[in-house]
Amino acid sequence: MVCGTRPELIKLAPLIRLLGPTATVVYTGQHYDTAMYHRIRRDVGQPGRFLELALGAARRGTQLGAATAAVDDVLAQHPTRAVIVQGDTTSALAGALAANANDVPLLHVEAGLRSHDRAMPEEHNRVVIDHLADLCCAPTPLNRTNLLAEGVPDERIAITGNTVVEALVNALPSREEEAVVLAAHELRADGYVLATVHRPENVDDPAALDTVLRELNRLPLPVVLPLHPRTAKRVEHFGLTGLLAGLKVVEPQAYPAFLALARCAAVVVSDSGGIQEEVSVLKRPVVVVRRSTERPEIEGTFGTRVPPGAGVCAEVLRWLDDVPGHRERLERIPSPYGTGSPSARIVAALRRLVGDERVLSPERVVVPRPASPPLGSRVRHWNSSS
Repeated sequence: MVCGTRPELIKLAPLIRLLGPTATVVYTGQHYDTAMYHRIRRDVGQPGRFLELALGAARRGTQLGAATAAVDDVLAQHPTRAVIVQGDTTSALAGALAANANDVPLLHVEAGLRSHDRAMPEEHNRVVIDHLADLCCAPTPLNRTNLLAEGVPDERIAITGNTVVEALVNALPSREEEAVVLAAHELRADGYVLATVHRPENVDDPAALDTVLRELNRLPLPVVLPLHPRTAKRVEHFGLTGLLAGLKVVEPQAYPAFLALARCAAVVVSDSGGIQEEVSVLKRPVVVVRRSTERPEIEGTFGTRVPPGAGVCAEVLRWLDDVPGHRERLERIPSPYGTGSPSARIVAALRRLVGDERVLSPERVVVPRPASPPLGSRVRHWNSSS
């Protein structure tokens, strides 16, 4: 498996558990913040081997080239049965390109998502990965329809549900643990708004970031803001630190603690793709602050979308008009991302793809150590005994 961000690892965790020692995870280090990295490692189980490339920060094209070359080296020297990538990140595209270059079967988890917004780098990534993939694991029937419309043959598509469903259930804290999280932040259930903001359209434009923060400050409830490292840097760079004073800023949370905050929030405000899926399992409303979304399945039920701008506060207030009533209604709506074990369906499809019940060779992979790693990267090894 090739990945490089916290959300990828969270969603791949159920697959890693199923494949166990036969799985090798190649982590590119696309998320390079030290604090977030240690939380990432806490959030995922131990595969047969975990290889860290630690490529770190760079321009998108430079990062893609370095990651592709590094994964290519691993695959060229150590044959594998299949490469698995998840989602639409630079790391996922790098894994797909390296698999293609080495003629290794490619499986794309979370295939077929489309925003139809070419301004999003992720849209380009997911389209390319889907058309390179030998097997597209589509979470929903809509995702399958998107793939068929682009000419992807039906025999290369499997509707599996989204692994976020079981990843969330596995990580969800008990009510007692949840109460500890709320007490630590001096919060009460239904008495606050949870917000996350990190996408370029919201944080790379000083005017957009200023507006979003001001809209959050206008809300009548406390706003808890786990501050993404990217957002923190932009806030400081644009001189907007003063707008954080009226918000309850906290550090990025470990996944179980974040789920506790989301499950007890009156409303979630976010530009995250994964949160749009998670609220459908937690049965909480979300206001999606984006121009477009690749997850329209939740619009009109669990969420509403508003472009970055002056309408954010008004949309949140609509959800705050009857918090208990909205909760009761959402509890009755099934998640569009499935139930049970999507990862088990993915493994079954993978077995069919490679034509072997063993799925992957259990041979342990040793990553090569180049004399001059790209971008000053380092390679770390964790085996099952570490």
